[in-house]
Amino acid sequence: MRTWTPMHGQPYRAVPYRPHRLPLAESLARSSELRKRMDERRTVRMFAPDPVPEQLVLDAIAVANTAPSGAHQQPWTFVLVQDPEMRRRIREAAEHEERISYSGRLGEEWLAALRPLGTDEHKPHLTDAPHLIVVFQQRFALRPDGSTYKHYYVDESVGIAVGMLLTTLHLSGLAALVHTPSPMRFLSEVLGRPRNEKAFAVVPVGYPAEDAVVPDLVRKSLDQVVVRV
Repeated sequence: MRTWTPMHGQPYRAVPYRPHRLPLAESLARSSELRKRMDERRTVRMFAPDPVPEQLVLDAIAVANTAPSGAHQQPWTFVLVQDPEMRRRIREAAEHEERISYSGRLGEEWLAALRPLGTDEHKPHLTDAPHLIVVFQQRFALRPDGSTYKHYYVDESVGIAVGMLLTTLHLSGLAALVHTPSPMRFLSEVLGRPRNEKAFAVVPVGYPAEDAVVPDLVRKSLDQVVVRV
């Protein structure tokens, strides 16, 4: 296995890229099937206690790790939390912050936008789901000697990686949601992360509970989101 090192200070070397080009009919069939499957993806907050093979989650993180990133710096860390006690601590801290937020810190406009979705300060998914993936963004690189160097397009890079993570989890038959308790500083403290990392999102992962329900949402149509020029 090759050890990853940043490209800084290394000469750029181009290598051939010749992926197999699919026949048009097969390409259209794949894209149609993918569109259908992804349209079934929903944010799930009710999880079954059934165990999920770790390999499914690791494969999804591996796919997320292939995401494009500014200057190929891959400014992300995925902390896989499986220990029940650690998940309990995370839930306790998250619900503490959420109680303050839902009591007014979010502001009335934001709270009004959330009310139709039925969310509140109670976050049972943090302990019900068998896996938590806590995604951290590396605001800057931290060398072993304590020196640093800048990372570029961190928000964009990590956001793309999380999108690829959610896609892979769904296509693997798992349910997930993106949970962003605000503020999230407690995650760095609970998980002992270094000073260059900032919590980006918590992604509970598991199978939907048998009685799971989701809001009856309607997505924008393609014509509403595409502008042809």
